[in-house]
Amino acid sequence: MKDKYQSTIYACFLGYIVQAIINNFLPLLFLMLQKTYGIPLSKITMLVTFNFGVQLLIDLASAGFVDRVGYRIPIVAAHICSAAGLVLLTVLPGVCSDPFVGLLIPVTIYAVGGGLIEVLISPIMEACPTENKEKAMSLLHSFYCWGHVGVVLLSTVFFAVFGIEHWRMLALLWAIVPLANTFVFLKTPIAPLIAEGETGLTLKEICAKKLFWVLMVMMVSAGASEQAVSQWASTFAEKGLGVTKAIGDLTGPMAFALLMGLARAYYGKYGDRINLDRFMACSGILCVASYLCISLIPNPVVGLIGCAVTGLSVGIMWPGTFSKAAASLKGGGTAMFALLALAGDVGCSGGPTLAGIVSSQFGDNLRIGILAAVIFPVLLLAGLRLCRSEHAAN
Repeated sequence: MKDKYQSTIYACFLGYIVQAIINNFLPLLFLMLQKTYGIPLSKITMLVTFNFGVQLLIDLASAGFVDRVGYRIPIVAAHICSAAGLVLLTVLPGVCSDPFVGLLIPVTIYAVGGGLIEVLISPIMEACPTENKEKAMSLLHSFYCWGHVGVVLLSTVFFAVFGIEHWRMLALLWAIVPLANTFVFLKTPIAPLIAEGETGLTLKEICAKKLFWVLMVMMVSAGASEQAVSQWASTFAEKGLGVTKAIGDLTGPMAFALLMGLARAYYGKYGDRINLDRFMACSGILCVASYLCISLIPNPVVGLIGCAVTGLSVGIMWPGTFSKAAASLKGGGTAMFALLALAGDVGCSGGPTLAGIVSSQFGDNLRIGILAAVIFPVLLLAGLRLCRSEHAAN
């Protein structure tokens, strides 16, 4: 049975690499797009906000329809949208009367794909007959990190060899990944998350459970803990190493993503020997320590190290909370995963926003902003404690 679903597991791994491509490729082109189409950089950077905004809406909408139509149609559609968005990115900006609209349309199309992938991949993986669900979930989420590192590294090598002016060719090459995975998901077996004959929880029943709301807060905290520092990692790299912005973008976020991936891969390999609650609690404490290190020690090199350690500390938070939800709320179905993904995305946007607002109130002092954001790993630790209390009560 496990061998039968091996191709499904590999397709899920590749699905998260697809999401990493559509989230991280376009930002590498910002300066090139500004120069080519004469669009203000402030307007181009709005594309990232728009991308995640559309994904957030898809998270919300998915809770209402995915369980009714099944997994195969939406996951195939997700990959088609991802590939189509990347292909159209090479065409529309040059043919539309407003190049910004020509960028916005493909971003919207692949954002739909990214939102569906985020909602669907975890429950598809959870439904596979793996021996240790927590290990499998952590290993799955590590592939987003490897995808992030791979996109940045391979794109940088391509630009160095062929020149960034040939970015359209690279976009078409990246489009091959979701296109190939489309055909895998058309054929590979997909198990139902709720076994035949069993009745899943309704949305109303899920929302009536106190534990669900504790897990939602934990997901917000996981996303915010991750992005509050990740978004500023290149800034710390520039200051800490005295390098250009381009090198800063490579070293800061890549060190963060690499260590986050290693944390997930470590639990993915040895999770059967490790207590998940204890691992998450230690990670939360390490996250608080790294935040304090970044904000209270006035040394840019120490700040950069703190950013990298934050990546290590947040690695288990998102997949660990997903695993706890799947184990604690049996029958939650895709609706539960969709709402948890929504909460995570709210945290991903809320963490950097809080850090930015507080920083601006103190004369753009980023360290004060990061200090304020320490509330997020603290909330995650509190959520873990509440989860234990709730289990003890039941």
